[in-house]
Amino acid sequence: MFRFQNPEYLWLLFTPVVVVTLFLLAEYIRNNDLKKIGELKLVKLLIPDASLSRKIWKLVLTCLALSAMSVALARPQFGSKLEEITTQGVEIIVALDVSNSMLAQDIKPNRLSNAKKFIERIIGKLNNDKLGLIVFAGDAYIQMPITDDVRSARMFLSTINTNMVPVQGTAIGKALDLASKSFTKDEEISKIIILITDGENHEDDAIAIAKTLKQKNISVYTVGMGLPGGAPIPQHLGKGFIKDKNGNVVMSVLDEKTLIEIANVTDGIYVRAGNTSDASDLILTELDKLSKGEIVKQEYAEYDDKFRYLTFFAFLLLIADNFISERKNATLKRINLFERKNDKK
Repeated sequence: MFRFQNPEYLWLLFTPVVVVTLFLLAEYIRNNDLKKIGELKLVKLLIPDASLSRKIWKLVLTCLALSAMSVALARPQFGSKLEEITTQGVEIIVALDVSNSMLAQDIKPNRLSNAKKFIERIIGKLNNDKLGLIVFAGDAYIQMPITDDVRSARMFLSTINTNMVPVQGTAIGKALDLASKSFTKDEEISKIIILITDGENHEDDAIAIAKTLKQKNISVYTVGMGLPGGAPIPQHLGKGFIKDKNGNVVMSVLDEKTLIEIANVTDGIYVRAGNTSDASDLILTELDKLSKGEIVKQEYAEYDDKFRYLTFFAFLLLIADNFISERKNATLKRINLFERKNDKK
């Protein structure tokens, strides 16, 4: 496991860019000053010991040293010990509706965007719990298997859209059934399904499946996305609204009755997410009331600092830079390995 203990110092990696820019600016000004004396090639013949290549080598060494020191200040570390840590928590599966009706804009900007914000707020408050993510429309799929690394859910959440499930519809029953099979077999841990949908179920008998969850001691917290008055469903690419076969605009209405019944059957709760912060706070309050079970997590408990190696490398580069002169070496200049003895006569 790799990390930076002080990542705020990584911005210093831009200092070599500044140094190179100043070097180029200094060379430009120097050449302009030499041009004022005379023709540049002739003037440079008057200073034969000046070496641009040596300056460039010194610049390269300086930039490498600065880069190494910048990374060293950020304190790169490698995890050296993987340790099992036992905590207290619950198991949560979030089942998110991604059908086209979730694009309705009765809550701005649309139902799906608000649902994702709702989940982000939940994720931000979870510490020692396990979390899984399921998406569904006319069918249901596991987006993220249940894991103790709840923060990774943000990565999966960012990719969710209404094109993820090829079969349109709202199969709440399939989502609940898949979620129930996604928990671990540990019976001592409380298991919760957070169902986020507009509730328009046309595919299966969600209430019947909810009753089987009750027998497995799985509670369902239902979150209604939308308003009872409903809203039309926008077509993709902004081409108006979806219409039925008679040419009438289809209205998507929040079905609170179904969601309330599912929650009641499983001893859960129902909230309407008109305000995502208030709704998520209600869910989190209920989660805090649950009995916690033991959850074993694996974490890197110790980290080894590696900045010493970079500091030593930078030190060597600076020493090398110090030994390189900007002018040609007069002694070495007189040595000509290819000169013949006869040529000296």
